[in-house]
Amino acid sequence: MFQTSLVSLTVLLCSALWVDGGKVLVFPLDGSHWINMKVIIEELHSRGHEVTVLRPFNTWYIKQESPHYKSITIETSAGFDEENLGSLISSMVNMRLEGGSLWKYISLQHKKFNALYFIHKHTLEMVEEMFQDTKLMQSLHDANYDLVLTDPAVGGGVLLGHRLGLPLVFNVRWTIQGEGHQAIAPSPVSYVPIQESELTDKMTFNQRVKNVFFYLFTRFQVWYTVDSNYKPFVQRHFGSDVHYMELFQAADIWLMRNDFTFEFPRPTMPNIIYMSGFQCKPSKPLSKELEEFVQSSGEHGVIVMTLGTLVANLPEDVTDHIAAAFAQLPQKVIWRHKGRRPSTLGNNTLLLDWLPQNDLLGHPKTRLFVAHGGTNGIQEAVYHGVPLVGLPLLFDQPDNFFKMKVRGVAKVMDIATVNRENFLEALEEVLHEPSYRENMRKLSNLQRDQPIKPMDRAMFWIEFVMRHKGAPHLRTDSYKMSMVQYYSIDVIACLLAVGLAAFTLFIAVIKFLCCRVFYRSKVKHE
Repeated sequence: MFQTSLVSLTVLLCSALWVDGGKVLVFPLDGSHWINMKVIIEELHSRGHEVTVLRPFNTWYIKQESPHYKSITIETSAGFDEENLGSLISSMVNMRLEGGSLWKYISLQHKKFNALYFIHKHTLEMVEEMFQDTKLMQSLHDANYDLVLTDPAVGGGVLLGHRLGLPLVFNVRWTIQGEGHQAIAPSPVSYVPIQESELTDKMTFNQRVKNVFFYLFTRFQVWYTVDSNYKPFVQRHFGSDVHYMELFQAADIWLMRNDFTFEFPRPTMPNIIYMSGFQCKPSKPLSKELEEFVQSSGEHGVIVMTLGTLVANLPEDVTDHIAAAFAQLPQKVIWRHKGRRPSTLGNNTLLLDWLPQNDLLGHPKTRLFVAHGGTNGIQEAVYHGVPLVGLPLLFDQPDNFFKMKVRGVAKVMDIATVNRENFLEALEEVLHEPSYRENMRKLSNLQRDQPIKPMDRAMFWIEFVMRHKGAPHLRTDSYKMSMVQYYSIDVIACLLAVGLAAFTLFIAVIKFLCCRVFYRSKVKHE
């Protein structure tokens, strides 16, 4: 027994010596995006890699001190300041609550455009300061990082990676131009729905017209919020002949935070690695007090509600309606809520400033998840097989919930029209209609039925890039082509020209031959 243990220990120590820890430079995005980036960072740290995180001094979630990474703090206000961003989010939520007139929709989009514009503007100001700081840039060069890991929803990490000449790995669902696939893979609008269009991959003629209009609208958004920021910066630092999206498309690996249990089928590329649900894991035991509350629900079970990281609470009249609906149910409710205690709150509802979302969703007594539609929360609900009632508020949330609605696992509410009656009706429908839970169980089985865990897949490809100093063999060169070359317009024009020339020559020959025949017959006749 002792010899066996000794041999096992020796093998373990030898294996540890074979681990070659890499050095990863991380340029993250604050808010909910940081939450899933942090999961990857913690896993990298647990595997012996050294992680350094770049952060502005005024970040909301990205802490300066951590046992899992070192940080470099840049003295710039490019972070998600809690007070300012919270005020912006609240104003956007209030605009959505005011109803669905065209003018309100345009005002909401304008507010969103301005928010995105200034996020990109402040990010580039941070990168400019870094590029101008020769001491900082020299230290980053001398650190000999193996790669840059970044979220391309902002462009700072991409620009820094190219300036340092390092391989790029994306933790991606969005780029600065929109949904990630659209930046790298063919995306025909005939069957690839544009984000926020709330369309499937099976479109009627009218829906395809709608999809084209949404595509044009996203192009306008890119022109308004992105082009004006990135074009002059990239031309100034990387050359007048470089388009900023070429730098994004040159990334080695795209770790995509979704897959085709969530998305509709569409073209993809060899360097897109799907890791949907990478942050999901089996639930851990609840605290004693929370477990007692859950168990007190008996056979009726528990409803969990949270609106994510950006929205702490809804307006008071809305929360009163929601609380009143919860109070009429036999289930117990655990609700992450800040602000005034709703006047209609029932004895069955527990309010918490924070809740262990994954552990509650994985509890066998959880019957329903009321959520805002963030990707992380939806994927955890799918992982644990919990059906949904949706209260989408901002950004991609309505689109995320539309995908869940189409799959028959969610009932979606318009936050502008929610009251106690229709909210209660939605809750009871999902609780008592078996198809919601059955469809979610099928979706959960699809997500879990993989040959390798999503996190292990992500780690393999990050370490692959470290070992091979990049992955250029997986990248297509299409991003280096002009629009004329990409769509073979030059080839088509050339073929048309040759065809036209051949046709012209053919007509000329026919005319010549006809004239000769006519001339000979005329001579004979005379």
